[in-house]
Amino acid sequence: MTRIPRTAVSDLIVLAVLSLLAIAGYETSFGDLDFLLAAAAGLVIGTLVAVVGTMLRLGVLTTVLLGLAAYFVLGTPFTMPGSALFVVLPSLTSLAGLALGAVYGWADIVTIGTPVEAPYYVAVVPYFAAWAVSLAGSMLVLRWLPRRRTVLRSAVILIGPVLLFISGILLGTDEAFFAGVRGVAFAVIALVWLAWRRTADVETDETGARRLRSQKLRGSAIVVAGAVAIGAVAGIAVAPVAPDRFVLRDQIVPPFDPLEFPSPLAGFRNYTKDLAEEPLFTVTGLQPGDTIRLASMNSYTGRLWNVAGPGDSDDDGGYAITGPTLPQPPLATLESARSIEIDIESYDDVWLPTIGYGSDLQLEDADSAARTGDLRYNAAAGTAVLTSGVGEGASYRLDARVQAEPSDEALADVPIAMVELPPVENVPDVVTAKGEEYAGDAATPIEQLRNIERGLKTNGFLSHGLASDAVASRAGHGADRLIELFTRSSMVGDEEQYAAAMALMARQMGYPARVVMGFAPEIGEDQDSVEVLGDDVTAWVEVPFEGVGWVSFRPTPDEVDVPQEQTPKPKSEPQPQVRQPPRAEAVEDDLLSTVEIDDTDDEDKDRDFRIPGWVWVATASLGIPLAIVFLPMLFVGLAKSRRRRKRRSRPNEVAAAAAWDELVDRYAELGFEPPDRSSRLQTARALERQASEQGVAPNDGDGGLALTALAASVDRDVFDGEQVASETVLTRWNEADAAAAAVAAAVGRTRRFIARYRLRRHR
Repeated sequence: MTRIPRTAVSDLIVLAVLSLLAIAGYETSFGDLDFLLAAAAGLVIGTLVAVVGTMLRLGVLTTVLLGLAAYFVLGTPFTMPGSALFVVLPSLTSLAGLALGAVYGWADIVTIGTPVEAPYYVAVVPYFAAWAVSLAGSMLVLRWLPRRRTVLRSAVILIGPVLLFISGILLGTDEAFFAGVRGVAFAVIALVWLAWRRTADVETDETGARRLRSQKLRGSAIVVAGAVAIGAVAGIAVAPVAPDRFVLRDQIVPPFDPLEFPSPLAGFRNYTKDLAEEPLFTVTGLQPGDTIRLASMNSYTGRLWNVAGPGDSDDDGGYAITGPTLPQPPLATLESARSIEIDIESYDDVWLPTIGYGSDLQLEDADSAARTGDLRYNAAAGTAVLTSGVGEGASYRLDARVQAEPSDEALADVPIAMVELPPVENVPDVVTAKGEEYAGDAATPIEQLRNIERGLKTNGFLSHGLASDAVASRAGHGADRLIELFTRSSMVGDEEQYAAAMALMARQMGYPARVVMGFAPEIGEDQDSVEVLGDDVTAWVEVPFEGVGWVSFRPTPDEVDVPQEQTPKPKSEPQPQVRQPPRAEAVEDDLLSTVEIDDTDDEDKDRDFRIPGWVWVATASLGIPLAIVFLPMLFVGLAKSRRRRKRRSRPNEVAAAAAWDELVDRYAELGFEPPDRSSRLQTARALERQASEQGVAPNDGDGGLALTALAASVDRDVFDGEQVASETVLTRWNEADAAAAAVAAAVGRTRRFIARYRLRRHR
């Protein structure tokens, strides 16, 4: 068993400290330092695997495979404790998360709204990063650096921690986490380590060694002082301010595209007609006057209002992956808090009904909780999406605060906030003209918007286009429908048309405006929960005011009695009577009747056999750990078998000598250390001495042959100049196998098991 020198131990400690300093930069993404537990676990696991592999003299490939096994077997309690079996054992879910996090976590983390808490495997990112750097760096420290210690070789060890440091910057946010302190500490430790681990080129006496140590101390002090001074000056002079800091999350477009789904406002009439009396969901915790938000639309194409796609707006329309903790809105004045619970009934869509601006959202049912990674949230709009869809049986809890609604007097001197929204297209001229007409001579933005709201509300009439309505009202809010709204003798429509029209009027006046669709159920004073029906659907307009937030406007009229158009009835003129032929009565055929055929049994017969899901879970939970343990053993065993066949297939003179090579390799795989560049007799004596010192020397009863005798026999076969017979080759291989089997039996099960992972080729 190989011992680890003290210099290597100090190198491993320096590597771990530098890695922790580097990975601490992830704090800005995770919001706290809880992720350091996963990172520290990755460092410890990677380092221990490299140390064990070196001490047991395992090959590089075998050590890496052992590291992968430890990564999967030990990572669950540090990254996904909620998915573990009995707190610490890996489950199928956690094993999948450890694989997914290592591959996809890097892409997910730059699209997650900070602090990142989802997907469930997000903590695998720092765990995997620390594990990979520590495993590779520790193997270099223990196997490669001792061969020839130079400054260049030592600097190679620092590549891993430097990459970790850079990843902490790129995956972080605009605000750095103690960048100056961490940077200076990293540089000081790295430079001092390089200086102290540099090997002297010449040998010196004790006095020279003391003088050299004194010079190193003075040099290290100068390096530390210089690094601190330069770091402080550089940090003040050239450190980028937050808006100029380059981070990947500001450059990568979130993967969710709202344009892949139909516009929520386009389905407005579906609620008022088909689902009017249908219970959509039940809400607990609302207060009288609360309005439920569904979707916020800020893009108009002439056909419909829709949610802005990714990249269309810097200030709105960005839906990012988020965990239970929701990011705060960039522009809002929040007041009273709400804690609501929603149980979905017949509602079926991707948009989650919410209220106000959320702070915490918990998916409570098992099916939705398993799809937490599909949750997206737009902090500016206060709306959420579950991209895989939400349907019957889903339930979730939302903690939120609602936007304050200042009075018009309080907003009299408040300017409109300059929020960048996508431009509107194909706006009818009549809409612009009506907006200017309704705004009138108002001087302030709030007066102009209230005039438009009042003009629509007092001059229009409400109709959902139902059969019971006095006047027909066509669905839609495209340019043709809005032209019809203002060119008919009476304005007739519902929230869909009036909200769409007012938002366009505000946009044409230069004010950013959006259409919000949601529900406004009637809530009693003492009512704890309310059942929301399709008839409760509504829509309104929001416009942002500087320092206040998005103020709502509701331009839909309450009046439903549309005045009837009086048209003169045509004067009736008598027509001559014409004798009509007798009506032929249809004779019903009572002999024919419909027959219903029950084909349920046939469908059951044609149904394919399916293996139950629990069988797959049980198989994977047992099979994956077993594969991690035994697949490397299988690969090494196949390589050994190939090595043996290749040696046996050589000419007799070479094959006889190869029997000795095979024996030496098997001794080495059992943990012995054959000397390099030695004769067979010298190697045999060294191995016999090691076996004796370890107390595992085989006795005569074990069937083994003394190694010195076998080495002498092989030397005679190779050097006596005689042709080696095939029987002699077979004898030598049998003797070598017997000697190897004897020592293997003597060393015990543990060393025999470890030997199955080792592959050595004697040269």
